[in-house]
Amino acid sequence: MVHNPRWCRLVPPSSAHGKSLRGKQGLLSSGRKFAGFGVWPRRCTIIAAMAALVLLPIEVSEAGWLSDVFKGPSKPGKSPKRVASPKSATLAKSAAAPKRHTVKLAALGPVALSPSALKPVATTCDPSKFRIVLDVGHTADSEGAISARNVAEFLFNLRLAQRIEEKLKAEGFAGTRLLVTEGKARPSLVRRVDAANNLQADLFLSIHHDSVPNSFLENWEFEGKKSHFSDRFSGYSVFVSRDNPDFKTSLSFAELVGKEMKAEGLQYAQQYTQAIMGRYQHPLLNRETGVYSYDQLIVLRKTRMPAVLLEAGSIINRDEELKMESPERRDIISSGVTAAVKEFCDPRWAILGPL
Repeated sequence: MVHNPRWCRLVPPSSAHGKSLRGKQGLLSSGRKFAGFGVWPRRCTIIAAMAALVLLPIEVSEAGWLSDVFKGPSKPGKSPKRVASPKSATLAKSAAAPKRHTVKLAALGPVALSPSALKPVATTCDPSKFRIVLDVGHTADSEGAISARNVAEFLFNLRLAQRIEEKLKAEGFAGTRLLVTEGKARPSLVRRVDAANNLQADLFLSIHHDSVPNSFLENWEFEGKKSHFSDRFSGYSVFVSRDNPDFKTSLSFAELVGKEMKAEGLQYAQQYTQAIMGRYQHPLLNRETGVYSYDQLIVLRKTRMPAVLLEAGSIINRDEELKMESPERRDIISSGVTAAVKEFCDPRWAILGPL
């Protein structure tokens, strides 16, 4: 038997003359009568609302939804229609066509988003059936950037992606697929997209490590070999394409990844908004989490599922290269990515932890 605390009982209202209205009868929503009625104190209303949020599936379609719970309804509106069998981590249909919204970019000012980019995303998924493709950036034939100590980016990407795969599978995401592509750079991009689309993946995450434009490189020698470095920039960065068919969900996941990187004590690379980056300059979408747009990148634009690219850190920076090479840093980044995937799959995880 559960005993209600005194401060969470129904309080019978009094009439203007101070008399109790206990004798009155009211109707429950089911149509049954109940004797007496009362009012909930405001703090109990808040507690009940919070309990409902925890115990029921969470559906979020507009920013500021939590504050609305406590402020009460403003204007009555139609509830969104429920989809019979929603696909995990895809956009759900709303009852009414949403208005066109504007998102302000930190670097370039307002950018208009189409209504389709603002549909609410599905709230939960079954980890055992959730398919995430971990794309290992570059190939053995086209190795990407070369680190300050002459190590190919492809090897950094492979080691980190393998660690992320291990952690995701340990958390129940059995459908995680490691995608290692062969061949030259340009053809391999098309093959990555085709592989992810054929797998009907729910999420695509491409793993990379950063460098700098050639104009920033300086010469040095490492173990008797000539090499190049640039200690000017460091940090991770997260990229999405506004041309992805599921841009809103891509952005949501990218922000979760950036949030988890920040929570791990990592800083994002800030040089991409600077004019000195030239054609490598990108708009910053979120100053807090280090999410940028890279609209023309094939693996972000052509995939038919939410797609994000993570530059885990700079391997041309001599100090950061040593960190990126360490198992400890790979554990930190893979833990952050895993936490982001878990929260993406079930937003309640961020509040309650594992359910």
